[in-house]
Amino acid sequence: MEDGGRKWEVEDYHEVMRLMEECRFNKERKQKGKLVNRIQEIFESKRGRKRVWATATREELSGTESDPEENSKDRSHRTVYVQSTLKRRPGYRTLERDLIQLQQQQLFQQFVVVSLRKGSPGNTYIPEITQQFPTKFEKSSRLSREAEDRLRAIPKFCFPDCHDWRPSSDHTSETFSFVLTGEDGSRLFGYCRKILPSGKGKRLPEVHCIVSRLGCFNLFSKILEEVERRREISPALVSPFMHSVMEAPFPAPGRTITVKSFLPGSGNEVLTLCRPVDSRLEHVDFESLLQCLSVSRLLQVFASLMLERRVIFIADKLSVLSRCAHSALALLYPFTWQHTFVPVLPAGMLDICCSPTPFVMGALSPSLPEVLDMPIEEVLIVDLCTDKFVVQLGDEDCILPSKLQAALQEILENREEILEQNRRDRRGDKSDLSTLVSEAFVWFFVEIVGHYSLYMNDSGPGGTRELQRDAFRKSHPSRGVRQLLQLFMDTQMFAGFIQDRELRKGGVKGLFELRAAEYLDSYPEPETSGVNRFLKGLGNKMKFLQKK
Repeated sequence: MEDGGRKWEVEDYHEVMRLMEECRFNKERKQKGKLVNRIQEIFESKRGRKRVWATATREELSGTESDPEENSKDRSHRTVYVQSTLKRRPGYRTLERDLIQLQQQQLFQQFVVVSLRKGSPGNTYIPEITQQFPTKFEKSSRLSREAEDRLRAIPKFCFPDCHDWRPSSDHTSETFSFVLTGEDGSRLFGYCRKILPSGKGKRLPEVHCIVSRLGCFNLFSKILEEVERRREISPALVSPFMHSVMEAPFPAPGRTITVKSFLPGSGNEVLTLCRPVDSRLEHVDFESLLQCLSVSRLLQVFASLMLERRVIFIADKLSVLSRCAHSALALLYPFTWQHTFVPVLPAGMLDICCSPTPFVMGALSPSLPEVLDMPIEEVLIVDLCTDKFVVQLGDEDCILPSKLQAALQEILENREEILEQNRRDRRGDKSDLSTLVSEAFVWFFVEIVGHYSLYMNDSGPGGTRELQRDAFRKSHPSRGVRQLLQLFMDTQMFAGFIQDRELRKGGVKGLFELRAAEYLDSYPEPETSGVNRFLKGLGNKMKFLQKK
C-alpha cells in the first residue's frame, strides 16, 4: 500500500503494529494496574492457590479438584452436538490473517443510498438502491459478480423492518451495522445511518450504507456523518466525496489518513480519519448488553457461544440487536467466531435460522412467532426485551467451571463498585465498563488456556508448531476446566486461535498475550520428588552455610 510516497510491505506493517501495540499496552498496564489486580484477586479467591503445573502428569492430577463433575449425560450430549455441527474449512478467520489480507485493500468496497418505494399490496414499502458508488463493475470479474450479489442483498439489511415505516416529518438519525458472511467465512461489515431527507412535510427515511472489510465502527460513523452533511446541501456532492474516501489507503493501526474534498461555500476541506491502534472493541457496547441481560443470563449466553451453539437474539430495536450481538461476540476475545454472524436478520430471510451449522443471529420481536414455528434444532433464543430464554437446551448454567463462573459473576455484579473504587484510588483514571468487562473475560481465558505456549512444539509438517493437545488439557488441575477444554478444543474458534498464534510468533502482542505472560511469570516452580527433592534441599543448606 502507498503511504506518504512509500510502499508499505508486510514486514513494515507488522513492525508498526508491534511497536504501537506494545507501547499502548505498556501504558495501559501502568494506568489500570489496580483494576487488573482487583480482577485477578477475585479469580484467585474463587479458584484458590492451585495453578497449572507445566510438568504435571495424569496420575498427579487425578482427584485434585473439588469442582463437581457434570453428569455424563449432559457431557455426552454436548460432545455429540459440537462434533455434529462443526463443518471444517481449510482455513480460519483470524485477526492476523485478516490484517495481512486487508492491508492491500481499499478503505471500503461499496457505498449505497437505500430508499423506500411504496409496494403494490396495501401500504407496504420496498427498499431499493437509489444511488451507489462505484456505479459499475467489470462483468468478467468473479469478484464483480459477488459484489452484485451483495448489492442485491443490502437493501433488506438496511431496512429489515421496512413494512413498519410510515412517512414522518420528524426522525432522529440512527446509526447501526450489519454483517454479511460469505461461503468461505469472509465477512463484510455494513455501516448504516438512517436519516430523514431534507424537505417539507412528511417524508420516508433513507439509509446511507458503507460496505467494508474493515471492522472499525467509529471511523465509518465519522464518514457517514460527513455524507449526511453533504447530502443535505445536494445529493450530487456525495459521489465526489466518496470517490476521495475510496482512493484513501487502508490505514495501519494507529495511523491517520486525510481526505481532501470540495464543499460549496466552504471551499476545499480536509477530513482526518484515524484508525485506532486497538479496534477490538470498536463495535462493543457492554452497557447495553448488561442492561438487557442479567449477569447469570449473560454468562449462560457466553457459555453457549464458547461451544459454538446456535444463538438467536430477539429485540424490538435495530440498534439494540446490533449492539448486543457484537458485544456478545466480543466477550470471546482472544477467540474469533468462525461461523455465520447476522446481527440483524431481515424478516424475509428468517429461513436462514434453519441452517445446520452454528450461527449467531438477531431478529426483531414481530418475527419471533415465525422463528418459533421453524424446525431449528439445539438453539438458544434470547429475548433481550424481557431478559428471558424463549428456547434453551437446559444445561447452559453448568458449562463453565463453577469457580471461574463465580469469579466472573462477582466482577460483573459489583462492576459499579469496582470502577468507583478504582477511580478513587487513581484520580483522573478513565477506566470504563468496557475495560472492566474486557479484562474480566480475558483473565477467564488466561486461567483456562493461558499456558498454551508451554505445550507448543515443532512436531508439525515442515517443522511447524503444533499443540500437544492431551498434555495441554491434562495439565490443568481443575477437573471442571479439563472437561470444558475437551469440548472447547474441538471448536473452530480454538483451531483458529492456535493458527493465529503460529502466524503471530515474533509479531504483535495483544492484551491476551500480555496477560498470559504475566500469568506465566507468576508460575510456581514445580515440586521435585524423591532423590531430586533431597538433593535440592541439601544444596540449599550448603548455600546457607557458605553465606555464614
